[in-house]
Amino acid sequence: MRKMNMVNCKKIKTGFIVFLASLFLLGLTTMSCNRNSQNNKADVVIKDYGAEPAVLDIDAYTMSNDNFRIALWTGTLFQVTLMSIPAGKEIGLEQHTRTDQFLRIEDGQAKVVMGDTKESLTFTKTAGKDFAIIIPAGKWHNIINTGNKPLKLYSIYSPAEHPHGTVHKTFEEAEAAEHHH
Repeated sequence: MRKMNMVNCKKIKTGFIVFLASLFLLGLTTMSCNRNSQNNKADVVIKDYGAEPAVLDIDAYTMSNDNFRIALWTGTLFQVTLMSIPAGKEIGLEQHTRTDQFLRIEDGQAKVVMGDTKESLTFTKTAGKDFAIIIPAGKWHNIINTGNKPLKLYSIYSPAEHPHGTVHKTFEEAEAAEHHH
């Protein structure tokens, strides 16, 4: 019984951290919409800021990213990645057994599919700019770009899913890396 309570406590704590991180990043996005933006692509330095304190215009970073996936911030309990999915392409069907995931679309259109098995993706939704996608640990999922321009989004993983400093320029590069970790 004690072991089960510790597991539930850990899940609640992790979920709370993801929730707080999501609110924080959504707040940054809202603030960026309500100010005069002086940022341009040259002001944005996309790299993994590690577990150091950071204040970033998440919209500017997401929109400036042209990599399939790049880690923007990797901490002990969660990670932020940026993604740019080409028109007609997808993230690829995947499952994170121990990681909850939050995604926010900054630009573009997508079809979101999820399910308990990869053969039974019973959850299907359409999403676009400013939509949030929440993927519980253990769910098979895929995000498919249904638009005619790159799908720009950021993702929060809790706990971190990719090694610090991850840069996948293409889907193929990401697939090859996934087989190694």
